Amino acid sequence: MGDIIAEIMKMFPTINTYIMAGALVFARLIGFFRFCPIFNRKDFPALVKVPFALIVAIFMVPLLSPEKVMAECDSFLLSIVLNVAVGAMIGYMAQLITIAIDCGAEMINMQMGLSSATALDPTTSAQVSILTKIISLMGILIFINLGGVYWLFKALLRSFEVFPMYASHVPLAQLVKMDLLIKMSSNTLYMGLQIASPILLATLGQDIILGVISRTAPQVNVFQLSFLFKPVLGAAIMIWILPMLMNIIEEYFISFANII
Repeated sequence: MGDIIAEIMKMFPTINTYIMAGALVFARLIGFFRFCPIFNRKDFPALVKVPFALIVAIFMVPLLSPEKVMAECDSFLLSIVLNVAVGAMIGYMAQLITIAIDCGAEMINMQMGLSSATALDPTTSAQVSILTKIISLMGILIFINLGGVYWLFKALLRSFEVFPMYASHVPLAQLVKMDLLIKMSSNTLYMGLQIASPILLATLGQDIILGVISRTAPQVNVFQLSFLFKPVLGAAIMIWILPMLMNIIEEYFISFANII
């Protein structure tokens, strides 16, 4: 199969060079869109995602000077597989940034006792927590407003300098920096705690107060009071700290603007 493709490409060298480069760029975009935030959402259908990736590939190919592809590409099929893998790795690293917001939202949701307050998400056909969905959508809107889509495509273009489309091996040491990956992974829990800390501290104080009431007045049903006060107190704290919470999320996203 590879010999047949090579013989066909010899007939139309210039056109086939750009077609081959476009296929490799398109393969990397498919892997990238599969995992990166915003584009990996279920409400971004494949019927839109695939043509959009094709249009982006058409615009990107002239910027990458694909004349070297024909000379240095050893195996076309291997290059496609490697480009899909590289695009998926970059998209996953970008997804780690937004996972921290979901982690904090889940902590808040659990601490407020709203884990059972779920609704059907038509984009995923699954039951999701209402509060988690709201905070997750707020994080995505902040990410878009700060230019997150531009950062994603900037990282993708930068990946072609680190790993050219025609390379036959993946330079993991240059493409994935372990210290940066460890920092991003650890920040998932740290950022989640930073987002949820006001709610955690408020509900912890409430539990301490209810515990004291339970010891001083055993006839009071503290267990039922906790179910009443936790959602109300958590919602009040959320409304109060919402501007500060948005600033924290913005600073977190900006810190990863030059990730690649």
